[in-house]
Amino acid sequence: MMVPLPFTAALSALALGYLLGSIPFGLLFAYLSGAGDVRKIGSGNIGATNVLRTGKKWAAAATLLCDAAKGAAAVLIARHFLMPGAEIFAALAAVLGHLFPLWLGFKGGKGVATFLGIAIALFWPVGLLMAATWLGVALVWRVSSLSALIAIALSPVYFFAFGQRDYGTLAVLLAALIVFMHRENIRRLLAGKEPRIGGKNIGAGGADA
Repeated sequence: MMVPLPFTAALSALALGYLLGSIPFGLLFAYLSGAGDVRKIGSGNIGATNVLRTGKKWAAAATLLCDAAKGAAAVLIARHFLMPGAEIFAALAAVLGHLFPLWLGFKGGKGVATFLGIAIALFWPVGLLMAATWLGVALVWRVSSLSALIAIALSPVYFFAFGQRDYGTLAVLLAALIVFMHRENIRRLLAGKEPRIGGKNIGAGGADA
């Protein structure tokens, strides 16, 4: 059971997580690659999936890695420099920062890569299970958003199965938030209109995992 944090420790963890989470790596790498403003391409999302639509594969890969790394960094820094349990606040704020970055008018990504990085840093077996789940679903159905949603939805189950109750509770909250951010993807999945991996890109309503 997590020991209640002093207000200052909790606030520090929230600030740390939000600042790291709100770094818009997708936007930065798209500009560095010469692709321009990724918010004006495809779905307008700043995540790796939409960066890939620019045709700059290295920029998409860098976005994926760095979005995961910033979530992991928030957890690891809070765990090392603040009190036990601070990593939970930092993890929550990192996802919120990615979803709603102040610098971009609170319009960010959808949080999957950032949450994966958080899961790996919190308890790496769960992070590996999430990655394996994503890969397994993608190999069967070849739909990126479906793979992400299933991996995210199962993350609390994985945490609880390993006895990580506090992290499992956090995962429930983050999973609900990320699933909500994928509501348009869910509508297209139910309608059978969500594009497959490697299929033809779609426009402003594009699927982003």
